[in-house]
Amino acid sequence: MPRPGLTGSRIRARRLDLGIKQAELARRLSISSSYLNLIEHNRRRIGGKLLVELARALETDPATLAEGAEAALIEGLRLAAAAPEGAEAELSRIEQFAGTFPGWAGLIVAQGRRIAALERVVETLNDRLTHDPFLSASLHDVLSTVTAIRSTSGILRDDDGIDPEWRKRFHRNLYEDSRRLAESAQALVSYLDAGGSADRDVAAPQEELETWLAARGWHLPECERALPASFDRVVEAAEELSSASGRALARAHLERAHREAQAMPLAEVRRLVAEQGVDPAALAGRFGTDLVSAFRRLATLPEDDLPSSVGLVTCDGSGTLTFRKPLEGFPLPRFGAACPLWPLYQALSRPMQPIRAELEQVGRVPQRFTAFAIGQPSHPEGFGGPQVTEAAMLILPLDGPATGPVQPVGTSCRICMREPCPARREPSIVGTSA
Repeated sequence: MPRPGLTGSRIRARRLDLGIKQAELARRLSISSSYLNLIEHNRRRIGGKLLVELARALETDPATLAEGAEAALIEGLRLAAAAPEGAEAELSRIEQFAGTFPGWAGLIVAQGRRIAALERVVETLNDRLTHDPFLSASLHDVLSTVTAIRSTSGILRDDDGIDPEWRKRFHRNLYEDSRRLAESAQALVSYLDAGGSADRDVAAPQEELETWLAARGWHLPECERALPASFDRVVEAAEELSSASGRALARAHLERAHREAQAMPLAEVRRLVAEQGVDPAALAGRFGTDLVSAFRRLATLPEDDLPSSVGLVTCDGSGTLTFRKPLEGFPLPRFGAACPLWPLYQALSRPMQPIRAELEQVGRVPQRFTAFAIGQPSHPEGFGGPQVTEAAMLILPLDGPATGPVQPVGTSCRICMREPCPARREPSIVGTSA
C-alpha cells in the first residue's frame, strides 16, 4: 500500500501492515489509545523517545517513520558523504544512486552508522583509560602483586639454605599472591569488557545520580506535586543509588527540582514552550527565576513536551563537571577535562552575563548546536564567606542555518580531530579533520 507523507500516517500504515491493533500498540508504549489515535491522524507532534519506542515496537527505523524510507536512505548517504573520507562523493547523483542501487546504498548507510558507534566507544574507553579511578587502582594492585610474586620467587630461586619454616611461609605467600593476582586480573578484564556500555557503569555518586535520572527519562513526576515528605521513599526504592553519597545527591536533587517545579508549574511551562519554543530567557522572565533554574527546568521536562532533545551540563568554579545530561551528537566527558572552548567555561569568567553561541561539534560528520550559558556567583556563608560560582550550559540542536559565526568545539583534546586549535592541551589520539 502507498505510504502517506506524514509521520502519523506512516505509523498507522506500518501498524496495519504488521496486523497490530491500535489498543495493543498503545499498551506496549504505555500511552492511551486516544493519544495514539491523535498521533496517527497527524494531530500530535511526535519525536524523541516516543518515536524511538514506536519504531522499535513496529520493527523499523525512526527515520523511516519520520521521513519515509527513501528520504531516510538519501539523508543517510549525505551523512556518510560528510565524513572526511566522503570528500570525492558525487552529491549531485545521490538520489540516482539510492534509486538504482538501494541495497548498496543501505550498506553504506549502515557502515557509516557502525563507524560512528565505534568512534563513540573509542571516546568512552579513552576517557575511562585516562581518568577512571577504579581502573587506576586495579592496575596498581595488579602491578604490586606481580612485584611481590617476583620478589618471593627470586628469593626461593637464589637461596638454597632457607630454613624449612621460612620456605613454607614463602610458598604460602606465593600461593596467596598468585590467587590475588588472578582475582584482580579477572575483575579488571570484566570491567574492560563493559566498554560498549561504559556510560551505564557507575563509578561515583554523581554517576549513580545521572544513571538513575537517565533511567527515568530525566523527569521526576514526584517533584510536580507538593509532597517532599515522600522523597526518602523514592530514593530508597532506586536500585541505581547504591551508595549513601549517591542517595544524598539524589535527595538534594529532588528537593531542588521540587522548588523549581513549584516556581515554574508544568502546565504553564508547557504552554510557554509550545508558544515560544525552548527559550530559557523567556522562561526565567515569565516566572521571575534565575537562568540556571530555567536551564534545569527545560532540560528535565518530559520529552514529549519539547520540540527537540535538550542537553545540560554544569560545572563548579574549578571547571569540574558536576552534572551531565548528554545530547545526541554532543558527547560529554565522564572523567576528564572538557573542551576549553565551550561557552560553559567562558561563563565562569563573565559572571551573570548570558552567553548564546552557535557551536559545531567536530567529528566525522560535524553537527551544529545552539548553546546558552551563564555563570552565577553565590555567597552561602554571607558577605564574610567565599564566593561560590556555578556555571551551566543548555544545549539544543541548531534549528535552521547559523545566524552568526560558528565556533568549532570538541569533547576533550585527546579525542578532538580539529587541527590547529588555539586551546589544544595535547595531541589527539584519533587523527585530525584538517
